[in-house]
Amino acid sequence: MTSPAKFKKDKEIIAEYDTQVKEIRAQLTEQMKCLDQQCELRVQLLQDLQDFFRKKAEIEMDYSRNLEKLAERFLAKTRSTKDQQFKKDQNVLSPVNCWNLLLNQVKRESRDHTTLSDIYLNNIIPRFVQVSEDSGRLFKKSKEVGQQLQDDLMKVLNELYSVMKTYHMYNADSISAQSKLKEAEKQEEKQIGKSVKQEDRQTPRSPDSSSNVRIEEKHVRRSSVKKIEKMKEKRQAKYTENKLKAIKARNEYLLALEATNASVFKYYIHDLSDLIDQCCDLGYHASLNRALRTFLSAELNLEQSKHEGLDAIENAVENLDATSDKQRLMEMYNSVFCPPMKFEFQPHMGDMASQLCAQQPVQSELVQRCQQLQSRLSTLKIENEEVKKTMEATLQTIQDIVTVEDFDVSDCFQYSNSMESVKSTVSETFMSKPSIAKRRANQQETEQFYFTKMKEYLEGRNLITKLQAKHDLLQKTLGESQRTDCSLARRSSTVRKQDSSQAIPLVVESCIRFISRHGLQHEGIFRVSGSQVEVNDIKNAFERGEDPLAGDQNDHDMDSIAGVLKLYFRGLEHPLFPKDIFHDLMACVTMDNLQERALHIRKVLLVLPKTTLIIMRYLFAFLNHLSQFSEENMMDPYNLAICFGPSLMSVPEGHDQVSCQAHVNELIKTIIIQHENIFPNSRELEGPVYSRGGSTEDYCDSPHGETTSAEDSTQDVATEHHTSDDECEPIEAIAKFDYVGRTARELSFKKGASLLLYQRASDDWWEGRHNGIDGLIPHQYIVVQDTLIS
Repeated sequence: MTSPAKFKKDKEIIAEYDTQVKEIRAQLTEQMKCLDQQCELRVQLLQDLQDFFRKKAEIEMDYSRNLEKLAERFLAKTRSTKDQQFKKDQNVLSPVNCWNLLLNQVKRESRDHTTLSDIYLNNIIPRFVQVSEDSGRLFKKSKEVGQQLQDDLMKVLNELYSVMKTYHMYNADSISAQSKLKEAEKQEEKQIGKSVKQEDRQTPRSPDSSSNVRIEEKHVRRSSVKKIEKMKEKRQAKYTENKLKAIKARNEYLLALEATNASVFKYYIHDLSDLIDQCCDLGYHASLNRALRTFLSAELNLEQSKHEGLDAIENAVENLDATSDKQRLMEMYNSVFCPPMKFEFQPHMGDMASQLCAQQPVQSELVQRCQQLQSRLSTLKIENEEVKKTMEATLQTIQDIVTVEDFDVSDCFQYSNSMESVKSTVSETFMSKPSIAKRRANQQETEQFYFTKMKEYLEGRNLITKLQAKHDLLQKTLGESQRTDCSLARRSSTVRKQDSSQAIPLVVESCIRFISRHGLQHEGIFRVSGSQVEVNDIKNAFERGEDPLAGDQNDHDMDSIAGVLKLYFRGLEHPLFPKDIFHDLMACVTMDNLQERALHIRKVLLVLPKTTLIIMRYLFAFLNHLSQFSEENMMDPYNLAICFGPSLMSVPEGHDQVSCQAHVNELIKTIIIQHENIFPNSRELEGPVYSRGGSTEDYCDSPHGETTSAEDSTQDVATEHHTSDDECEPIEAIAKFDYVGRTARELSFKKGASLLLYQRASDDWWEGRHNGIDGLIPHQYIVVQDTLIS
């Protein structure tokens, strides 16, 4: 019989199997639910896409109608022009061409958006409807296939359960038969052993009396042994039979187990995947791909059509040309603009003389009058030429204002994840800044000044034309040469120009000296625009050879003086940095190491002429000095580079102006910071150098063949003076600003430091002491007690 423990274990195995089968059955049910949900989500997604494109089609149609109304409104206005010939003639002008192309672009966009709406309604939406119908139909069939696969799987699991139970039953019978066989074997051994013991205990008595008894007992024992042997043989046969059944049942169970595991694995790994791919998803993604690609094709073609129209407008904008339009206008109305016929001499009462009479006694009068006209013309031409230069400079300023490249609004379309509105981005653009009012005021003031100069120039030219005609006729009549007039005008113009051989141009030296003395702390220096009227007045004075900033008077607008300096470098026919070294300098900017970058910039610049290097050294020493006051003037090296970059180095044509200008600014910034390492010093390159006191120090050859600076000479004089006047009482002074000495002789100190002054070393320097060290102290950086100075 099967023991209770084994019976309990069999029940546990069956229970565990039942639990596993229940879990599989629950999984199968959930799989169908998941597929149902997936189908519902697909249907809902397709429905949302239909609703979306239906609403978008309505919006596109409304937009198209509004565009059409807008275009028709202005086209009707154009068609209603009374003078149709005038309208036809005006079409050849570049601004009118831009206007016509703009209206045509609006009409084109209207047609394109109508087409887009039609594609949405009649192409894309029906595609989504078809995909939705196909998905529902295919899912039903897929569900039937999936249900059949699950039924087959459950059938395999049930077969495994039956085979397992059969195996357990046969194996239990085999164990029971084996137990009975062992029990029979034990009984047999027990019976045989009992018989042997009884024979050994019996002793022979009388042969006749015990013989029958022994025979009888022996017969009984043999009979019992035979019964046990027979039972053993029967149980042996039973055990053999049950053992064979159990072995076969186990084989069947193992085979079924392997087949079931393979079936389960195939269902979960292959069947489910194939069911989703080849049934549920059959054609869904491909159909959705086609529908959405139809949308993309429509949008891209709309964009391409728009770009074609915009390209035509851009080409028309590029061709906006005032000179060509003026020529076309005059050609169209030739009869209006052509010069009239010359006035002919109308003789009076038969007077036939039509030439000037140069005979005595009027000849001397004509000669005197011709000389007077010649002298007057020379003066007028010089004056009018100055007016013309001022007018052209003012015109350039106006053109700089109206041609500022503030049209790039790409930043407005850089949306962040927070989806900030375009309005918040536009509020930071050029046109919305508070400074627009100031710029407009400056522009109007400049325009007023320009028209004043233009009127003055035209009136002067008219007067010159009249006087020149009289002079030419007198000269022709008197037989005099016209060379006198040209020679006199050329000499007069030359006298008023500055000597071009000067190392540092007067306008550069004077402006820098003035700013260094009075404007180092001026906030926004070179960044804030000055008065255009004052800029032009100062510029005109320099062009006449005068120095309006001479002396130590501070009665000029600092921003205007800074504007004159920038205007000078911007107006150079050849920029301070020649175009032929542009690429070499740009290659230096890409170097990360600042010292290495400065070394390469130095190598590139050393090929320039000596005069150019002297001006560069002078200018950048000043800019470096100015940048040290950035806490007060808000102009660090980078801000100064932004202001001076476009004036000092122009970007060659064919280059990206925006990116190249950023590199130019970085280059100028590097030169400002590293100017001492880039430019040759006074011993390597003779010429004026910038002094922090605002003066120019000239270097020349000493009699001993060594280059001696003005600063060295000042130091020698100061030292000699100090040696002879040791008994003088020092003067106390307070530092107004921080100062960093450029040489070992110059003292460095902080703002507010207490300094001792011995005596003047020069107009710009004191001989003094700070922190126990003697040296030179710049006068512009300190405040001296007036009561202590004799």
